[in-house]
Amino acid sequence: MPFIFDHLLTLILFSPVLAAVVILFLPREGTRLIRWVAFVLSFIPLILTIVLWFNFDPSQPGFQFEEQYVWYSAINSSFHVGVDGISLTMVLLTTLLTPLAILTSFTIEDRVKSYMVLFFLLQLGMMGVFLSLDLLIFFVFWEFGLVPMYFLINQWGSEKGEREIFGGKKVRARTYASFKFMIYTMAGSLGLLLAIQMIGVVSGTFDLPQLLSIWPDLQGSLFGLPASTVKSIAFWAFAIAFLIKIPVWPFHTWLPDAHTEAPTAGSMILAGVLLKLGAFGFLRLIIPLYPSEAAYYAGALAFLAMLSIIFGALASYGQTDFKRLVAYSSVNHMGFVVLGIAAAAFAAGTQNAVIALNGAVLQMFNHGLSAAGMFFLVGVIYERTHTRNLNEYGGLFPLIPVYGGILIFTSMASLGLPGLNGFISEFLVVRGSWPIFAIFTALSMIGLFFTGAYILKGIKQVLHGPLNENWIGHVSEINARELFVIVPLMVLMLWIGVWPAWILSVINNAVMMLF
Repeated sequence: MPFIFDHLLTLILFSPVLAAVVILFLPREGTRLIRWVAFVLSFIPLILTIVLWFNFDPSQPGFQFEEQYVWYSAINSSFHVGVDGISLTMVLLTTLLTPLAILTSFTIEDRVKSYMVLFFLLQLGMMGVFLSLDLLIFFVFWEFGLVPMYFLINQWGSEKGEREIFGGKKVRARTYASFKFMIYTMAGSLGLLLAIQMIGVVSGTFDLPQLLSIWPDLQGSLFGLPASTVKSIAFWAFAIAFLIKIPVWPFHTWLPDAHTEAPTAGSMILAGVLLKLGAFGFLRLIIPLYPSEAAYYAGALAFLAMLSIIFGALASYGQTDFKRLVAYSSVNHMGFVVLGIAAAAFAAGTQNAVIALNGAVLQMFNHGLSAAGMFFLVGVIYERTHTRNLNEYGGLFPLIPVYGGILIFTSMASLGLPGLNGFISEFLVVRGSWPIFAIFTALSMIGLFFTGAYILKGIKQVLHGPLNENWIGHVSEINARELFVIVPLMVLMLWIGVWPAWILSVINNAVMMLF
């Protein structure tokens, strides 16, 4: 047991690699065996994370369960991992959604071994970002996670559809979406890498706890420029990379294509966890390393957040593709996360800032649950109808009443219905942001209005209205395996909506210590 507790984060981080290695040795023809072994092994990180959760002390300042090993001594970079209340909630979200996504993937028939290996490597990349306390290691994991997701979209995405690119050339839609995802994210990462290298050269270390005592108070000149100018440039290099990943308007255009073409489990993880990496970057790096710059440019971030909330909701309402409707809703919901972060950056240390940032972190967790659930439910109906066109559904509630009830429940959680998880986090963001950015917050309510509109549109088009008789005898009810995927998410949506203290107490202590 002492070994486990001394190396708990390393075990959580690298257990997916062990799972991937085990799967590599399984016979390629044993599809059923590969699926079940992958599913069972995916619980190892979750079990270890639950152990971590119950042994984590929210009242203790700083990072806990730290491990540090020399990685690249010549540039003073180390493998340094640790958790606080913010990263702990994100690791819990990741390890919770991965088994559910793998269970969802039981419908995958093509190259199942490769698919499962990539899924575990994707989990490694995501958790590495949440656990890293070294800027260079952070960047390595940040980039590493791109590769598995690229291949999951490119190789296992939707087989339908083509997109026209330059010169009138046509490519498969999933090829277009995967390249767009990769190019957008890597474009943002270039500036991030240069800024990280610059910080390492100036400070003589990439270790985050050390940098927190050096970089924010750095004065004088750097590279022949005032330090404040250099730090502002570095701030935007970080910010743009993270804004693309979240994503906010106008950096969001890669998201609907990636979601639409990704396999169902890929969309669950993309919306549930990958989008959170950008928001986490603001919390872990930008606010602590650039407090002055974050406060100065907070108005710009709040403006982009407001536009994301409004335009995301309007774009979602205008969709006839069920999956694209849910995809654009992520732009809308993640806008609240950025609004809370901007408010906290502007008024750091105040009660309103603490409330807003509590809401932002909880919204990250809540959106991970509701978005993963919504994408899963879109996949369930698509597997039965082979269409995502909302106009081709209609009146399906009598045929699939259990699915219909689950879809309404999950949609209401996404909507922010009081008593479910989405209400708690969005209320905290709005309550905290209102005294700080009253105009931006008030205008964001336009987006909240259209959130209700697009949610109700989706429910109406799928479940209500005249029954499309073409589906009689062709649409089956949600099955037991699918219930095992969605029920845990529904339980958490209700649990947080009724009693959020169990997770907010962990988040709040970390937020208080951030300032």
